[in-house]
Order: sequence, then structure tokens, then C-alpha cells
Amino acid sequence: MKVTAAALFGLAALASGHSIFQKVSVNGADQGLLKGVRAPDSDYPIQNVNDAGFACNKDIRHKDSTVVPIPAGARVGAWWGHVIGGPQGPNDPDHPIAASHKGPISVYLAKVDDAATAGTTGLKWFKVAEAGLSNGKWAVDTMIANQGWHYFTMPSCVAPGDYLMRVELLALHSAYSPGGAQFYMECAQIRVTGSGTNKGSSFVSFPGAYSANDPGITISIYDNNGNPNNGGKPYAIPGPQLLTC
Repeated sequence: MKVTAAALFGLAALASGHSIFQKVSVNGADQGLLKGVRAPDSDYPIQNVNDAGFACNKDIRHKDSTVVPIPAGARVGAWWGHVIGGPQGPNDPDHPIAASHKGPISVYLAKVDDAATAGTTGLKWFKVAEAGLSNGKWAVDTMIANQGWHYFTMPSCVAPGDYLMRVELLALHSAYSPGGAQFYMECAQIRVTGSGTNKGSSFVSFPGAYSANDPGITISIYDNNGNPNNGGKPYAIPGPQLLTC
């Protein structure tokens, strides 16, 4: 019965709107649309965790030479929109993303020599921020309430230098069977400043960090009444341990 209910609610959400990460803010200062963010035109997710484009997405159409400076310890914002530029027409109900697309948001860094020109294969990523399910509210719910902005603190101990910053939104509305989870990710070109010395830990590769059967990826988040609260149980965000300072 539980699987059937999850399937019904998941199928009802399949036609709902998707999203693209396309702006960065630093301590409240909006850096501008697509400035330093590598983005495709498509708002469609990747559902195969072994997809070759799983690091920073595929079919990238927007990429400039901007490298966004971010002081270690800064409050960073990642802005999501239904399509490039934001809403898809006036009063778009699925901007920044459909409300049905519940799930966590995670942030990874990979050290590179030059963020403006670095490729995305063979990089070693470490997780610097994550937000999941708290008191029945998902990270995506908070992002929608913030009109597309997801905020986190860049750890104060991160060593200075160029990085690719990978922001990942995981939508779990149809994740009750393997391959049903929807991953949305883009990468920003950043330069961390400050006096930190931590160069990362618990490194992972993309693809390679996740399995389709990981408990936080194949999961029914609905209770028997169809509420997307994970049945009142804690939710384990996929991926490695967070960097600690």
C-alpha cells in the first residue's frame, strides 16, 4: 500500500517544473545572472548517477570567464530558476521549482588551477554544505520560500585558491524505485580568499560518489497519507561527510 501511494504521488508530480542554478551571491551581493556559473539551457534533471555529465551537468551553453571571489566564512547564495532568467512566463507556478520536488541541497568544491578554464573530469570533490529535512521541511521548501535562493556558509577554514563549486538539488518525489530520483546540478567558478589551510577531506568523484540504491536516493518520502515527510523519520543526505573546521 505504501509503495502504491508513493507511486501515485510521484506520478502526479512528473509533469511539474524543473530548475537551473544560475546565480551566486556573496554576503548579500548578487553577482549577476550566469556570471561565473556554467549552465545548460535545459532545466531537465539527470537521473542516472553514472552519467558522464554528473559533475557539472551536460550540454553547457552558458560559460564565461568570470571567477567569483568568495571570502572563507562568507554567506553564499545559490539562486535557482525554472528556466534561464527565472520564471517561464508570467505567474509561473513552477518557479523556482515545482513545490512537489522535495529534497536536499548539497554544495561541493573541487580544487582547480584556473576556475575559468578548468575541465570537470577527474576532479576530487569535497562537501562543504548540506541541508535536508528538518521538522518536516525540506531544503527545497526553504529555497522556494526564499524566492529561489539557497544560502550556506563557506567554511572559514577552506584554503584560498580557485575551485569549481557544485550545487546539487536532489528531488525525491519519484524516488521510490531506482532511477527515479532527479538530480539538478550546475557549477560556479569561484576563488576562495582568506587565511584558511584546509584543502578538503572525504573526497569523492562525480560520477562515482553515489549508487542508485543508496538509501537517500531510492526512497519513498511519503507517509501513508501522502505527506512528503519521510514518515516522520530522519533523512540521510547522500554523499560524504561534511568538511569540518
